[in-house]
Amino acid sequence: MAELTYREAVAAGIAQEMERDERVAFLGEDVAAAGGVFKATVGLLERFGPRRVIDTPISEQAILGAAMGAAMTGMRPIAEIMFSDFLAVCWDFPANEFSKARYMSNGQIKLPLVVRCGNGAGSRFGAQHSQSVENWAMAIPGLKVVAPSTPADVKGLLAAAVRDDDPVMFFEHKSLYALKGEVPDGEHVDQLGVARIVRPGKDCTIVALALMVHRALAAAEKLAERGIEAEVIDVRSLVPLDTRTILGSIARTGRLFTVEENPRLCGWGAEIASIAADELFYDLDGPIVRITTPHIPLPAADNLEDIVLPTVDRIVETVTRSMA
Repeated sequence: MAELTYREAVAAGIAQEMERDERVAFLGEDVAAAGGVFKATVGLLERFGPRRVIDTPISEQAILGAAMGAAMTGMRPIAEIMFSDFLAVCWDFPANEFSKARYMSNGQIKLPLVVRCGNGAGSRFGAQHSQSVENWAMAIPGLKVVAPSTPADVKGLLAAAVRDDDPVMFFEHKSLYALKGEVPDGEHVDQLGVARIVRPGKDCTIVALALMVHRALAAAEKLAERGIEAEVIDVRSLVPLDTRTILGSIARTGRLFTVEENPRLCGWGAEIASIAADELFYDLDGPIVRITTPHIPLPAADNLEDIVLPTVDRIVETVTRSMA
């Protein structure tokens, strides 16, 4: 096992797939010579050259348009949109083009491409550079949606995304880029659509994603001191959604809490809550509780941003109060 940072795992995952398959190319703003604005792609240009690691103009539409054309003609491109907020500039491609091509061509066209982007708050970039927008992509039929929480998951899920024949939206949490963790040596390929129980428990289920997984785990340790054993699930992939793992946990514990960085209205946790209510109504011992960011733009002030995001203490107090 090698110990890598989350950002190093990004480069390792891309390099693994570029080494394995010459059809894999990588393009985006400042991804080559500069090694990425978050330094997540350092060394790829030197290793694979400018024909496969391509600095593009500042044009999100051009980046995704080029990726789509490359995928349609047999390549397996990885495209970077620097901040996930900027997907709004080029949303026609994921929403109307990537997601519909196979259906509208009766299966004659496949789009094996990955769109990577820096997602989420906590890095002090303000309202237009700090949103968690994975729920935007989750709402579009035809897209697969991934948000890893650890370096090992970054490398393994990125490899799985590159090898998938459908378009994958890959959300990397900016506040996790410095996180260190063990990553399997050699080729490492994970599976899309598989959630993971990262902490077993018997009293309640906490479902979380990306940065919020780490806060949920920290909260679970504090809850244990209060006599509440919380099971924590890392969703990892929103599409496909591993309902078997999630519902199996809720059926055992009888309680469900979701911890979401999304604004409260229409967050991904609302869908999980709906599924749980439909499938496990008589197994629930209390109301489903969503712990979210308020439905407001993210503040620029550091202290205000910290207040609006779900914190460890807010998770602990909400679960304790609800369980009582």
